[in-house]
Amino acid sequence: MRSSRHAWHRLRRFETIEDKIVARQPDRRSATPRVSLARALSKLGFCSRTQAERLVVAGRVSVAGKVARDPSIWIDPDRDRITVDGERIVAERKVYLMLNKPRGLVTTRDDPEGRGTVYDCLEGLDLPFVSPVGRLDKASEGLLLMSNDTRWANGLLDPASHVAKTYHVQIAAAPDDEMLERFRQGAVVDGELLTARSIGLLRSGGRTAWLEIVLDEGRNRQIRRLLGAFDIEVLRLVRVAIGGLQLGELAKGKARHLTSEELAMLGI
Repeated sequence: MRSSRHAWHRLRRFETIEDKIVARQPDRRSATPRVSLARALSKLGFCSRTQAERLVVAGRVSVAGKVARDPSIWIDPDRDRITVDGERIVAERKVYLMLNKPRGLVTTRDDPEGRGTVYDCLEGLDLPFVSPVGRLDKASEGLLLMSNDTRWANGLLDPASHVAKTYHVQIAAAPDDEMLERFRQGAVVDGELLTARSIGLLRSGGRTAWLEIVLDEGRNRQIRRLLGAFDIEVLRLVRVAIGGLQLGELAKGKARHLTSEELAMLGI
């Protein structure tokens, strides 16, 4: 009996030590979904990350019933109860839009200079908060995707996905075959090699021409910088396709939901 009691105590001591070791391990199940509070509000489709930071600092956001004033604190949006002005925030339905961005609009939610933004094109639509998937600069136009599905958006933007983006570009030159080949060879700009997957001539007339340029990476102002290296002025830059998704006949300044077939074309 005595040896049996000793064995039980040794076993219990071992279990206690093991429990303590396990308790010190990180919770791997919850490690993956934890994000900053500001990002959580963005991922839930409530507002942009910048707007979320302002709400938190203003004391309008609570987590598990307690006011949070630090937008960088880590939370689990699937488990932690988040409220804004007392209203619980839950994940919005997933929305996937294509927009024909007009020239002159910036691809941001709020612009400190008071310029028009792509969100002006969404006024009057019954939508949760959506974010642009990538960017088109102010002078560029054409196909822009917007969504509140951050995982889907990140998949499209991931350089490893190599999703092709097709542009029609009007230039202030009439290039011959030799000049086109130089474009295709690329150029080093600010220590960065800029190239395109393909560059072809669509049409040429007088002193201008239209090129079709396909990229499979998204560097800042890549086409303008590449052509600028050859002293070629870009007059218009229109994105006409992303992967197999075509801009088509969508009117300028208008947006519409993507169909399930169109989502499948993007392969993400």
